[in-house]
Amino acid sequence: MSIGDALAEGRRQAGLTITQVSQRTCIRETIIRCIERGDFSGCGGDFYARGHIRSIAGAIGLDPLPLIEEYDATMGPPKAISAAEVFQPVVPVKLRERRKPNWTAALAVAVLFVGGILAYEHFAGRSQDAAARQAAEHQVRAGTKSRVRPQTSRLADHKSHRLDIRLSATQNCWVQLTSAAGRTIYSGVVYAGTSASWIERHAVTMVIGNPAAVRLTVNGKNPVPRGSVSTVTLSLPARKP
Repeated sequence: MSIGDALAEGRRQAGLTITQVSQRTCIRETIIRCIERGDFSGCGGDFYARGHIRSIAGAIGLDPLPLIEEYDATMGPPKAISAAEVFQPVVPVKLRERRKPNWTAALAVAVLFVGGILAYEHFAGRSQDAAARQAAEHQVRAGTKSRVRPQTSRLADHKSHRLDIRLSATQNCWVQLTSAAGRTIYSGVVYAGTSASWIERHAVTMVIGNPAAVRLTVNGKNPVPRGSVSTVTLSLPARKP
């Protein structure tokens, strides 16, 4: 029985596949297949062929000495080999190495990724803030203009019962103004440093999300309970000035 046949038979009796032998010996599967067919040309020389025979035999439970002796008898006795030839084989044998994770590169990628997200949110938030501020100011101006009735023929009726609501914010504050019929007069954010005012002739309900951040007067008086720090809901009846 040839060397290759003996190794193939021993592998099958051990219940191992070529892949499993390759994993145990770190010898490429193609070289193992060639050796089992009696082809040692891919080993890179007699020195490496003997080493492969010894490794494969040990992995499948065979005594490697008879096989190596048969190899020497067939191929000739081992020749002297220099240190340079040991470390520089004719056919390099590629061993599978488990590379350590490059944590520095991974950390750098993570930092760049998080930085990109923060930058995007920052600029997107500023754009949305500016757009929301402009929309709120426009809505406040539009609402104020729609409440002013300059016609002299209805001036007396306009002044008979009214709510003169004035609000200035030191911090961003969400405000909602609703009519007695449930119609939304205003709903949005009054930003820090800005003010808003409304003139209504009928009772309204006003919700203030951050009462400590605004100064509110209704017909010259502050209806917010003293010490309020959470959302308050105010029912504002129309009164004579």
